[in-house]
Amino acid sequence: MNLKEKILSEHTKTNRQQIVNWIGSNQSRFDELVALFLCDDTLIAQRSSWPLSFAGIAHPEFIPKHLSELVKNLKKKNLHDAVKRNTIRLLQEIKIPKKHQGDVMNICFDFIISPTEKPAIKAFSLTVLENLSKEYPEIKQELKTVIEDRWDYETAAFHSRARKILKKL
Repeated sequence: MNLKEKILSEHTKTNRQQIVNWIGSNQSRFDELVALFLCDDTLIAQRSSWPLSFAGIAHPEFIPKHLSELVKNLKKKNLHDAVKRNTIRLLQEIKIPKKHQGDVMNICFDFIISPTEKPAIKAFSLTVLENLSKEYPEIKQELKTVIEDRWDYETAAFHSRARKILKKL
């Protein structure tokens, strides 16, 4: 399969699943997808983000090799929402190594407090922070405060996720 051509051919659930199936349990194919995801072409990065998150969730053992690059990528300005959303979706499903936890916490808090960030990015960020609060109980109060501060300005998706998280905290 020519992965780049496949990614650009169409942006559908069927195409996403075909890419994920093609990658299967093959690390080098996943590596090829990550290279496309991190490229400077916005459309390719956007389109590759969806299969990347699903393949990474299916095979979390593929992620450690690329986690530094993925976290660094999240710090870039003007990232497409799909890139942020699918990276954070992936991060909520894996155990984040200690060396990346501080950066990931900062990124997620920044996403949550941003008035312009999309609801799914915020919801996934809440989950990542809730997961990290198990290892860093000191962030629980900050997370509660941020949720309370943002409550009146946020969407139903935020409220739904935040309610669940507040019950757990």
